[in-house]
Amino acid sequence: MQSVLLDTPAGISARLGWDPKMPEHDRKRTLARELLAARLGVEEKVIRLERESPGKFGFHTQLIAEVHGEVVPISIRNANFRAATVVALADPAVPIGLDLRDAHPDDVELRTMQRHSHLFDETDLPTLLAHWTRVQAVRDADGRGTRVAAENVRLDSPLTRGWVPDRSVRYQLADLSRDSWIITLAYGALPA
Repeated sequence: MQSVLLDTPAGISARLGWDPKMPEHDRKRTLARELLAARLGVEEKVIRLERESPGKFGFHTQLIAEVHGEVVPISIRNANFRAATVVALADPAVPIGLDLRDAHPDDVELRTMQRHSHLFDETDLPTLLAHWTRVQAVRDADGRGTRVAAENVRLDSPLTRGWVPDRSVRYQLADLSRDSWIITLAYGALPA
C-alpha cells in the first residue's frame, strides 16, 4: 500500500493510503499502526488494534489501540472512499471527524450533494465539493453521523468553521487534500 503523511494541525496526525487490492479493514489498521508507531516511538509489531463493540444498531465502531497489553489513550478516526483510506489520531478529549472524496464524483454522488447543499450555484463543482466534504467532516466529528441531516450543518462563509445548531461545539475545518483526493478534517479544541 502506498501512503503519505498529511499536513495537520498540532496534536493531530493523519495518513492517507490507497491500494485497490487491499481491503478497507486492512488499510485502516495499517495506517493506524504507522501513525501510532511514529507517535509512541515503538515498533509496529507491538501495536494491537481492536474494534470497539457496537453500542447499538448503526453505531460506527472505532479502533482501540493496545501496546504491551495496555490501552493507549488516543482517538483513532478513519474515512474510506473506494480504494483510499485516511486515518487520523488525536487526544481523546479532542473531537475529530474526517471526510474523504474523489475530486471527480460520479453522477449519483453529485446529485446527492446538490440535493442537500445550501449553495446558490450547485453547478460550481469545486465549491460544491469543498462545502460537502466540510459538512460530512462536521457530521463525523459530532458523533451522530447520518442522524444529523446534512442540511442542518452550518458553515461560516470562508469554510473554516462548522457546527450543528443544537450543540455548542464549533469545529475548526482543515483541508488536507492530496492529489485527486479531497480530505477534510473537523476538529474541536482541547478542553481548558
